[in-house]
Amino acid sequence: MDKWIELVKAKMSELKVTQTELGERVGMSQGGIGHWLNKRREPGVTEMNRVLEALGMDFLEVVLVIREPQPTTDDEMPLAQKYNPYFRYPVCDWRTPCEVRDDAASYAGVSTKQRFELTDYHARGAAFWLTVTGDSMTAPSGQSIAEGMLILVDPEVEAMPGKLVIAQWPDSEEAIFRKLDEQGGQRYLVPLNPTWPKALLTDECRIIGVVVQATARF
Repeated sequence: MDKWIELVKAKMSELKVTQTELGERVGMSQGGIGHWLNKRREPGVTEMNRVLEALGMDFLEVVLVIREPQPTTDDEMPLAQKYNPYFRYPVCDWRTPCEVRDDAASYAGVSTKQRFELTDYHARGAAFWLTVTGDSMTAPSGQSIAEGMLILVDPEVEAMPGKLVIAQWPDSEEAIFRKLDEQGGQRYLVPLNPTWPKALLTDECRIIGVVVQATARF
């Protein structure tokens, strides 16, 4: 709930949308919107998604995850359900991340067969997941992203040296996953696997987005 409120308030500020205007968009009073944003009342999932849509964030969706709570101090195991709001983002293909992300509205037209994965990360842009392939980012020690892991890419996060990024050259059919590094005033795309070569980041190369999360599926 807190993350949803933070996201909505930030977007309202960005768009200069008042509580009254937002209420009109979703068929609510200004007071009702205020109750939600000040946590005096809690909206349902449907209402939360209506607000996101009204603010132009159709590419986000709040869903509920049901899970057993952690044991109490008395080692009791109550069977009560605990609901947590999550966002879901599509799992995309390495050949098409640019095409999918160029139009955020395309989220609304995504096929019902599209695979989605959940996370509590609320993206700044039209985020998407990719499945890591190959061993270019598998390191013998330290930071390492193995093949098969899912990485969440946010196109609106600034690509700074030290960040993991998704990049693509205009003459390449597929994007690549590398660490952005800076040496001697030049920026490079560096694999975490030392057996792979690094590449100079040129003006022709497009940074699609920054990797903000990585997770493994078991």
